[in-house]
Order: sequence, then C-alpha cells, then structure tokens
Amino acid sequence: MTDKNKFLYSHHRYNGKVRPENLVFNANLQEFSQRVGYTCALETNGKISPHQAYKNIKSLWKQLKQTKKQLGIGEHSVDESNDE
Repeated sequence: MTDKNKFLYSHHRYNGKVRPENLVFNANLQEFSQRVGYTCALETNGKISPHQAYKNIKSLWKQLKQTKKQLGIGEHSVDESNDE
C-alpha cells in the first residue's frame, strides 16, 4: 500500500475480543467513520448541501446497522461475553 493510501484509508489495530464477526464489524465501523468524516468535510467546504450530507450519513448509518444485525453483534448475553 502506498503512503498516500495509508493516509487516506488508514485502519487501526483491533483491541477487542478476537472473533471473525467482531473483526469484520470493526473494519466496517472504521470505514463508516472515515466516510462520515469525508462527508462532513465536503459539507463544511460547501461542496454538498447540509441536507445531502444528512442523507449520506443516514444511509451510511443504515448500512452499518444492517451489518451489525447480519453479523449478530450485541446479541450475546452479558454472562456469555464474560465467560471467555
């Protein structure tokens, strides 16, 4: 990966419980965060309207929620998560 790509598409190490679904969700969460940041920057600089920024972020949020649901994140009981 080039330095430019590392800067634009940086990913940070995952520090939670290592499960495949957690790793996938973490990557999706980082992408969500990055895209929200880009959308905010576009709106701040007048490249898109506040309404368009809102619509973009709402769409990204719906995608993230759907991914969370598909991966079953947060569906484990509290006792189950403390056992490991």
